[in-house]
Amino acid sequence: MPIIGRKEEQRELLRLMASEQPEFVMVYGRRRVGKTYLVRETFKENLVFYMTGLNNVELSDQLVNFRTALATASGNVDIPAPQTWFDAFEQLRTFLQQNNAAKKVVFLDEVPWMDTKGSKFIPALEHFWNSYASTDPAIKLVVCGSAASWMVKKIVENHGGLHNRLTYKLKLNPFNVGEVKEFLESKNIYWDYQMVTECYMVFGGIPYYLNLLMPGLSLAQNIDKLFFSESALLEGEFRSLYSSLFLHSEEYVSIIKVLAEKKIGFTRDEIIAALSVSDGGGVTRKLTELEQCGFIRKYKALGRVPYLYQLADFFSLFYFTFLEKGDNYDSETWMHLQNTSTHKTWCGLGFERFCIANAEKIKSILGISGIATKTYSVYSSEAQIDMVIERGDRVVNLFEMKYTALPYSLDKKDAESMENKMLLLQSKLKKKQNIANVLVTTSPIKPNAYSARWVQRNITLEEIFSA
Repeated sequence: MPIIGRKEEQRELLRLMASEQPEFVMVYGRRRVGKTYLVRETFKENLVFYMTGLNNVELSDQLVNFRTALATASGNVDIPAPQTWFDAFEQLRTFLQQNNAAKKVVFLDEVPWMDTKGSKFIPALEHFWNSYASTDPAIKLVVCGSAASWMVKKIVENHGGLHNRLTYKLKLNPFNVGEVKEFLESKNIYWDYQMVTECYMVFGGIPYYLNLLMPGLSLAQNIDKLFFSESALLEGEFRSLYSSLFLHSEEYVSIIKVLAEKKIGFTRDEIIAALSVSDGGGVTRKLTELEQCGFIRKYKALGRVPYLYQLADFFSLFYFTFLEKGDNYDSETWMHLQNTSTHKTWCGLGFERFCIANAEKIKSILGISGIATKTYSVYSSEAQIDMVIERGDRVVNLFEMKYTALPYSLDKKDAESMENKMLLLQSKLKKKQNIANVLVTTSPIKPNAYSARWVQRNITLEEIFSA
């Protein structure tokens, strides 16, 4: 399958390949986001050595794994297993010196797993780069990992031999909605905008999950097959996802569970209180790591001093809404849930997160990509505004999001809600500005007197997908 999207990422990687100097590249992003596929497919013509770390194994197993990778790359089955990482990188140096390729890509995948306790992996990697690889213009060293916090701490913020050694770092994000649609169509899955949006609200633009969807089945049938059937492929994915990224993963899952309880999120102190722990520093570190991995977002709400932490991962939100209780499901559970209040509430919340995740596309639709903007939320006891974009041209866009199966028609209650939110926002702003209401809907709204009075702009799913 050709690479879907990732155009800018490919351009940067190919630029590095064409350079006449050694390159030390770091690629990171959450698990299943397609890092390995992107690197291998982009560099496949020049990939001379590839190894992926093993999760939860001893140093000796990692070194046997290295020996297997080197034997495969060199064709020499008699290579002995190294005893240390210093031995391993010395063997790799010998192999590379004997290789006459004009460009030599060395790809070390899931390096956080290689760094087992007491292994001295990082010092050995430092020595390999500083004593040899950095002197050979043909070598392009690519290190990759899903544990973003490890990658940042051990490589980006390294204060030892790897300090300032990176020549490029690439954070690979999940697909945007347009890329999700393109990916599905490459698999002969042709769904309308609303079904693709609901798919995004379940899987969050993660290529691995999307690749499991089967053509010929509806989204509901696919979800039942992947989560609720007797042989559900993603039944244990949630726990596996967190345990592969974090030591003592249950502590991180506890934070995610707290954040799933309240749509606006919690402050750090509120999270500590909810967890009934005294180690505030430990919670702060875990919040930072969860944010680096893309599971949560830290944001400012107008009128509130402390930052709020909000669950941002669609897959985790889906899990805590429908899977966490472990009820006795049948093979058509999702079909039965379609018209329930739980499903309706989840759709509304998921669509709000969807719009926040696509704020840059929405700015493009409004024609304000080149204007200085601030995006934030407003919460008080009177009302909640999930997204506000304050613009440099003295206009403030107040957003309302409505996820409905049919075209939406505003009523008196909607109008009163919009008026209250406008008054709340104006009271919070430091200076008088023009407030323009933007209604984001799944399809164009039905025009009436209320929409004419209270909606200055209606943005539809079709526009978001096309932006």
